[in-house]
Amino acid sequence: MHRLGRRTFLTAAASLLAVPFAACTQQPPALPRIGFLSPTVRGPRDIAFLQGLRELGYVEGRTATVVLRFADGRPERLAPLVDELIRAGVDVLVVGSTIGARAARNATTTLPIVFAGSSDPIAGGIVSNLARPAGNVTGVSLAYGDGAAGQWLAWLKEVTPRMAHGAALWSSSNAAAAAFVRELDKAARSEGVRLDAHHASQPAELDMALAAIAASGAQGLVVTPSPFAASQQDRLVRFAAEHRLPAMYFSEDFVDAGGLMSYGPSIVEAYRRAAAYVDRILKGAKPGDLPVEQPTRFDLVVNATTAKQLDLVLPQPILLRANRLVG
Repeated sequence: MHRLGRRTFLTAAASLLAVPFAACTQQPPALPRIGFLSPTVRGPRDIAFLQGLRELGYVEGRTATVVLRFADGRPERLAPLVDELIRAGVDVLVVGSTIGARAARNATTTLPIVFAGSSDPIAGGIVSNLARPAGNVTGVSLAYGDGAAGQWLAWLKEVTPRMAHGAALWSSSNAAAAAFVRELDKAARSEGVRLDAHHASQPAELDMALAAIAASGAQGLVVTPSPFAASQQDRLVRFAAEHRLPAMYFSEDFVDAGGLMSYGPSIVEAYRRAAAYVDRILKGAKPGDLPVEQPTRFDLVVNATTAKQLDLVLPQPILLRANRLVG
């Protein structure tokens, strides 16, 4: 009886000791893994996205793991990079541009996808309904909308009233690009401007397009939205400066880099806002139940220093309408 009592006591004591020991050896919960794929190079977009995450309490290495990838303006790299991020075991995938979102949607129907910077997610085949996108995809649209392309040309003509011949640079890396070109053609006829459209979706094509623009005697340039154009920002701004060519761009990034003018929603803000979708999905929301966010503000940004270098006098209506003057 004495031995049995001692054995029972030792067994009970061992059980009590085992509980705190097991608790001490438990692994901490895994950090959420967030995949991010930019169609361009590292820069303002990923910085804005990471800032948005930090504002919501997601700090890299402490409360979240963020896996960053960049396509460097090469659309053909998007699909392989999407596959790479999926293999990395991310819990949610953030992808920039229409073609990037389409590559992600084609790769998985289960992993939550948040897109940022799509000009037209319906035309691009990403979602069929903005209010209830359904499936595993939602995000932030740029939605330049009807009239934006015509406004690019109209304001460029207002700054350069003698412009009779203009050029437009477009890229099939943007699903909405053809619509921009059609609208620009219509606006050019209304403004009495002869407009040449030049396509470029890779560096070799851009070489030819810029050579043709330089040789054509164009007096103004409109650069339409595309991941490729965004990745070539410095080169495009430098080209316009070297050829003393007034240019209108789709993003204020170009104006901050020395370009003349831009009009459109903030692409950087779209990437920052994408972080809010990531937060809601990680907290249990389904992407298909989250409406696609559309921009409510479109800014005209003008670089006064560049205008002076081009010997342009900025009209008073442009100065009054500009949301921001640089320089």
